[in-house]
Amino acid sequence: MPKPTPHIPLSGIQLDASANLPLRRQLYEQLGRAIRAGHLAPGTRLPSTRAFARELGVSRTTVEEAYQDLFAEGYIEGQVGAGTYVTKHLSEHLFRTASMPAEGAKSPGSVDRYTGLSQYGRQLSAFSLPPGMRPGNARFPFRLGLPALESFPSQEWARTVARVAHHLSPALLDYTDVAGYRPLREEIATYLTLSRGVRCTADQVIVVAGAQAGLSLAARLLLDMKDAVWIEDPGYPPAKAAFEDVGATVVPIPVDEEGIDVVIGKEKCLDARLAYVTPSHQFPLGVTMSLARRYELLHWARAAGAWIIEDDYDSEYRYIGRPIPALQGLEGAERVLYLGTFSKVLFPALRLGYLVVPPLLVDTFVTALRAANIFLPTLEQAAVATYMREGYFARHIRRMRALYAKRGNFLRDCARHFLGEVLTIEQPAAGLHLIGWLRAGTDDRDMARKGEKQGIIVSPLSAYRMESTGPGGVLLGYASWSEREIEEGVQHLVRAWNTRLGE
Repeated sequence: MPKPTPHIPLSGIQLDASANLPLRRQLYEQLGRAIRAGHLAPGTRLPSTRAFARELGVSRTTVEEAYQDLFAEGYIEGQVGAGTYVTKHLSEHLFRTASMPAEGAKSPGSVDRYTGLSQYGRQLSAFSLPPGMRPGNARFPFRLGLPALESFPSQEWARTVARVAHHLSPALLDYTDVAGYRPLREEIATYLTLSRGVRCTADQVIVVAGAQAGLSLAARLLLDMKDAVWIEDPGYPPAKAAFEDVGATVVPIPVDEEGIDVVIGKEKCLDARLAYVTPSHQFPLGVTMSLARRYELLHWARAAGAWIIEDDYDSEYRYIGRPIPALQGLEGAERVLYLGTFSKVLFPALRLGYLVVPPLLVDTFVTALRAANIFLPTLEQAAVATYMREGYFARHIRRMRALYAKRGNFLRDCARHFLGEVLTIEQPAAGLHLIGWLRAGTDDRDMARKGEKQGIIVSPLSAYRMESTGPGGVLLGYASWSEREIEEGVQHLVRAWNTRLGE
């Protein structure tokens, strides 16, 4: 017999879609106040996310994210098969604000985290990354986006930097080209032409402080307030944040086995101003956009006068077949901006990425950087240029590709053996993470929370969805972990998820 849905008096839940504060944050704060005030007593069962979203008239994702924040703060807890409850033994710190004045009746001099912030500041304060993407040191695997830093040839790199520093010319000490150190731009153009099939010259390459900086720059220059942007669903949260930061309207477009569904995109918003895609290795599903779908996307962009941002974040790491040529290199790709980064192939702290922009946009992008007085440090750029020119870069990529293929296959085999009861995993064809698909009806966010209690950082696939639906899954990064650490991490998931195969 189905369990009755608990009723929460909605008179106390007032969500305002026009407010600066995001709906999920409004719901989180109002539920938190109700718990602290005792209106929701310890042990009270909360509605399911689906039922609560229906009652409130909001998306299920809004409720899920509010619940996730409440879980993280210790307000609520989950019991498998029994629902979500107000924590029975609430920590004292949760009640420190219970005696504070009601909202709108602040005591003199009191402030909160949103006091004095602009709308952009409020949006930024409320933004959070899925667990597997948050920076910091995880005790065990499987954090995403982290290369094998212990295998980086530090001595080789140090010698390169020292040699460049020893031969510093006066030109390197002066203000350099705001678009980036010219020899580095030339090396990037040569590398992309030979390895990715990108059609460009050094004049089109603009060096930026990482991929996110490139995204933010493109968003500011290509989008006006309320402009529509296609974004893959599920997709990359920081890209969504970059577009929302400039006031654009994000339009989630589902992804199938051929990549972003252009037909649905045109049905939802034919006149979108921009599309953001990861065609070589879609994040997070890992599918490769078919050639037919690529041309379909290019034809739409040309007809709509729209731009395409191609994020080629880890295209160097393909283990089955040859790397897929870039979308930007196809005929008719004049409206494509190509985005790349050195964070995955060298190391994240380098903070260098690059944009390849169409010739007609070069002057605008350079002027924007000059107006913002953005000049990147020259020494690091010169060192990377030397590292590429002398062949170390290509050799490092070959070495890492072999290492990552081995680690990915080991994780697949290890997870199939010990976690086959709960996860279905395919051989990784590319990238630095794989997806473990959960059995139908399994809550991937709950599985991620259980893993976190064992010190394991996995990302629930649903955290990357906006409107799309599908089976639950967890994302497992493997690049930065030795086989011993991978096996140890899997064993911790065995304990966290109470699987029998690990006994």
